[in-house]
Amino acid sequence: MRILIVGAGLYGAVCAHELGKAGHQCRVIEKRDHIGGNIFTRYNEEAQCHEHVYGAHIFHTNNTDIWNYMNRFTEFNNYVNRVKVNFRNKIYSFPINLMTISQIFGSTNPQEAMAAVEQDKIKFENFQNMEEFCLNAIGQKMYATFIEGYTKKQWGRHPRDLPADIVKRLPVRYNFDDNYFNDKYQGIPIGGYTAIISRMFGETPIELGIDFFSDREKYLDEADLVIYTGSIDAFFDYKFGVLEYRSLRFEREIVPVGDFQGNAVINYTEESVPYTRIIEHKHFDMNYKSQKTLITREYPDEWGVGKTEYYPINDAKNNDTYNQYKSRTKSFERKVHFGGRLGEYKYYDMHQVVGAALKFCKSITG
Repeated sequence: MRILIVGAGLYGAVCAHELGKAGHQCRVIEKRDHIGGNIFTRYNEEAQCHEHVYGAHIFHTNNTDIWNYMNRFTEFNNYVNRVKVNFRNKIYSFPINLMTISQIFGSTNPQEAMAAVEQDKIKFENFQNMEEFCLNAIGQKMYATFIEGYTKKQWGRHPRDLPADIVKRLPVRYNFDDNYFNDKYQGIPIGGYTAIISRMFGETPIELGIDFFSDREKYLDEADLVIYTGSIDAFFDYKFGVLEYRSLRFEREIVPVGDFQGNAVINYTEESVPYTRIIEHKHFDMNYKSQKTLITREYPDEWGVGKTEYYPINDAKNNDTYNQYKSRTKSFERKVHFGGRLGEYKYYDMHQVVGAALKFCKSITG
């Protein structure tokens, strides 16, 4: 088949590799001036490290097949994501673990910690929102320290106006394990993510700076199959309404010190601090040779059509709108597959993107 892949991110790259390997004729168009989508990385000569241009990305999975698949294209370092929190100029261990609870309540063992948290909880029989879920799960003090202000910044809404599902995957541990992820495999690709994407595409023709919608009918006519990884509502001209997202903006700075904050990611959870986190990129590469360091302050941003979509707002209203678009794809007269986080209006971790793309390719190749 002649296959057009719209979008040169991870989903498109896996599809190009697998379908090209199976003998299909793939070509890629990408509206940005680079490949890689939001996992695009570039090397910063001054700081001597790779910059995660669109925010921190740590590959992690429990799926051995997906881990082995990714290792065909790169070697991973042994980076482990150990986030810290700055609240009112005090540093806390995060995600919530026995050290965190000790810092908040002064407890010294799991039994004391459980008792302190239990006493601080507000019980709800049925969770109506994110705030009620948190107060029931971690209590008032930790909710105020880690969740309330951060959420108001990140989502532009109070936790009581958000569904509980947003925070349900946040771990709480009554031991000293501060590894953010529980997955068996974890790391950062040596050489950055862009190198992986490039190896996946291989010899597949890629045209950068091309907007699919600039000549949509021609692109649809020329291909036997279109793999579309852009926003599903844009594809259908926003017929059922605009799907909502939160966006981000980034403020980069080269700091003339060998190590700025001692960690890759520090979250700033109080509402009065305008950014949600500072990323220090050299910690991802685990390279401390340079006496200069690159940091990025990450600011939540209101999203509008034309801005980069980062986090889908999967509340009832938006999910209902998405389901209307999903129903429309089944009756669409052209052969188009909608994939990836924008095509499916879903928050995907990277390993989930790879898994979904491989599953789709298998449905084509058998």
